[in-house]
Amino acid sequence: MIVVEDVSKHFGGFRAVDGATMQIAEGSITGLIGPNGAGKTTLFNVIAGVLKPTGGRVTMQGEDITGLPPHELFHKGLLRTFQIAHEFSSMSVRENLMMVPGGQSGEALWNTWFHRGRIAQEEAALLKKADEVLEFLTIDHLKDEKAGNLSGGQKKLLELGRTMMVDAKIVFLDEVGAGVNRTLLNTIGDAIIRLNKERGYTFVVIEHDMDFIGRLCDPVICMAEGKVLAEGTLDQIKANEQVIEAYLGTGLKNKVKEEAAG
Repeated sequence: MIVVEDVSKHFGGFRAVDGATMQIAEGSITGLIGPNGAGKTTLFNVIAGVLKPTGGRVTMQGEDITGLPPHELFHKGLLRTFQIAHEFSSMSVRENLMMVPGGQSGEALWNTWFHRGRIAQEEAALLKKADEVLEFLTIDHLKDEKAGNLSGGQKKLLELGRTMMVDAKIVFLDEVGAGVNRTLLNTIGDAIIRLNKERGYTFVVIEHDMDFIGRLCDPVICMAEGKVLAEGTLDQIKANEQVIEAYLGTGLKNKVKEEAAG
């Protein structure tokens, strides 16, 4: 579905992404792991149009999308969330969801004067869809709560809900578990699995919680120093020598070997 070919992103002399190549299969939940500074979020930003690549190419279902801005990718069904949730804090949870779809009739001044009936119909449909999304995510009891009052995990669920308000094809989730308690993280995981199995969503997940990755993701891709090191199941990744060295360092890796041998 997504093909990343030799993508690089440099900031001056620093190579945040350095010739990364990978494929994201349609219908998969792909995990992207690696130590801090590996280039994972920068690669997300390049794919999602937040940053233009220094080099390389990104295609989606055969179409070259390299460097397209986020709003164009949004309409193609490519969405991403961020490590820190970006909610409209003074608006209700339900209103946050209703804001998502673009091209609403109420956005045009002419329609507010002469097509109020059409606007009312659209708003009723959006309200119904928003309530369905909140029920799916099991946070319908919070629909009238101001989004700024939600916990970190609830805000992550709200961000996931935003992707459900449009026809998302692939969703990039950046550290969905950051600052989230275990109970809510399980709820988020349940929602991701259901969206994948019942609605055909493709996901790419950056996450440091290996239990969460192990539960959701196959395949798992490991990055380090801007490059793709390895791809496979989580067990295969954990056993990979390059991955062990990237996470633990050569000295500690050898120490672990010595202890195992002793």
